[in-house]
Amino acid sequence: MRFITTALATMMIAGAAYAQTAEVTKTETFVTVQPTDVLSYNLVGLNITNEADEAIGEIKDIVISEGQLAGYVVSVGGFLGMGEHFVMVTPAAVKITYLENDKKWTAMMNTTKDQLEKAPEFKYEGRFER
Repeated sequence: MRFITTALATMMIAGAAYAQTAEVTKTETFVTVQPTDVLSYNLVGLNITNEADEAIGEIKDIVISEGQLAGYVVSVGGFLGMGEHFVMVTPAAVKITYLENDKKWTAMMNTTKDQLEKAPEFKYEGRFER
């Protein structure tokens, strides 16, 4: 009987240890940045051009929702920070490229400045106030 009790206790402890190990594996803390990844400081302040190579806006902010990139806040119009219009665009709408030879990041959208200016406005207010 003592052997069965010891065996059961050992199995329970081993099972608990396995459950803890499995949980740790699911929630890794550290990851490795890949050569194709982009850091936020490479994007904020990046000018956006369109297919006609016209400057149409600037990435002002990055929106994260539930741990995922949800969009870019783009500034369009204005002069020296006055009269800026902010819009949020989906990440898929902006093609981000790194030009290896020039060591330069570029951003391109298939839209016009006029279309961005007419897009729904994003306002820095409430919990998003700067």
